[in-house]
Amino acid sequence: MGDPQIQTPAAEQYWHLWTDAEGMSRHQLCTISEFKLGRLGPRNSPQFSRDLIKDGNAFVTYLPVGWTADWHENPEPKWIYILRGAWAVTSMDGQRVVMKAGEYSYGGDQGCVMTSDGRFGHLSEQVGDEPCVQLVIQRNDNAWRNLPPGSFS
Repeated sequence: MGDPQIQTPAAEQYWHLWTDAEGMSRHQLCTISEFKLGRLGPRNSPQFSRDLIKDGNAFVTYLPVGWTADWHENPEPKWIYILRGAWAVTSMDGQRVVMKAGEYSYGGDQGCVMTSDGRFGHLSEQVGDEPCVQLVIQRNDNAWRNLPPGSFS
């Protein structure tokens, strides 16, 4: 664990979808940092990690080619990791972010207020000619609810 060759990793970027004080969903590019070097098990080699979840669940989603969703909020705050393919998320302010395999985002747009043109939360859609496979990790309590961008920095 004290190997001088092991360097602390640089901050990782992610898209944070959040709700502002007026109930408008927005995207902000943020970073996650403060990785700690440790062993995940007694016989494992040391590796960097960052705890994000204590009470929650994880699941894989499969979005077939052509999949779209209407305007909606994430019912629970969650991390969405793109394992394969691509998807896009459009926030209420009109920003559309396309995320591809290896990228991830945080869905924390709870508490939005519907606009006069029916925008509420976000739109999401599969992008490209291959299905989008995602790993989703969410908490089952309020610890991640309404966190501002940069809360995981």
